[in-house]
Amino acid sequence: MFVVTNRIPVAEGWEKEFEQRFRNRAGQIDQQPGFIKMLVLKPQSDDTPYLVETTWNDKTAFEQWVDSDDFKLAHTNPLPKEATKDTGGKIEMFDVVISADCKS
Repeated sequence: MFVVTNRIPVAEGWEKEFEQRFRNRAGQIDQQPGFIKMLVLKPQSDDTPYLVETTWNDKTAFEQWVDSDDFKLAHTNPLPKEATKDTGGKIEMFDVVISADCKS
């Protein structure tokens, strides 16, 4: 498995708009070959960014999503610059070494 984490420092006052955009998303990513899941994680402190984590079968599946027309459509209307903090975001990519799930 392959995990991509996007750290997005959302400015104060823009949190609800940011979250609503994900709630209203067109859902293109859900139909992508190799897509497993997405998590949008809300920070519990002001100095921590939101995390958008996607899990894929492999890196190739993620790269195909990024090259797709659906990706372009999903990113056509970004938040205005003032909606994110000056610290900037960061994308991190990982190969999964160990995965554990609850069995009950």
